[in-house]
Amino acid sequence: MVHPFPYLLALHIIFVVTWFAGLFYIVRLFIYHTEAEQMEEPARTVLQTQYKIMEKRLWYGITWPSMILAGVFGGWIVWEIPSWYLPQAYFILKLCFVGGLVLYHMECHVMFKKLQRDEIKYTSFKLRLWNEVATIFLVSIVFLIVLKSNTGFVYGILGLLIFSGTLLIAIKLYKNSRAKKTALPEENTKP
Repeated sequence: MVHPFPYLLALHIIFVVTWFAGLFYIVRLFIYHTEAEQMEEPARTVLQTQYKIMEKRLWYGITWPSMILAGVFGGWIVWEIPSWYLPQAYFILKLCFVGGLVLYHMECHVMFKKLQRDEIKYTSFKLRLWNEVATIFLVSIVFLIVLKSNTGFVYGILGLLIFSGTLLIAIKLYKNSRAKKTALPEENTKP
């Protein structure tokens, strides 16, 4: 008889990948949706209407089903693995990060609902930072599950902190660059 574990693991990984893809893309759509608020009519209404449609299809057609199926197959894997595996510190920590990722998903759902109601509550800069939180979860979870070690995790977290700092600097530089590009046309029109 064929053991289901490799198939469960493959399905779990597939739905984790599509879940993360949905989370990364939904926040990117939130950024575009928010930035469209600064545009003149009719472009603002046309773009925001299109973004609402895209967000809704992505959120309910890919991201939510992927989260649910990743959880189903992940739970099934936990059911199938030996009991000595579960109390391992790295595995418990991984499950804590997965719990944090689910909370991140729920907060994205709150943002999604607000944008669907035309409530623009966040700046595009804050959303860009928010988008990177999913990256932190991804890196943490992958390091934990691949290295299967708390020591390796510590090195992974140090690398993650360096990566996060670099990412924040890059976002800040990008924001400054965009601000300069926006300001240049106005400066050129002065006598």
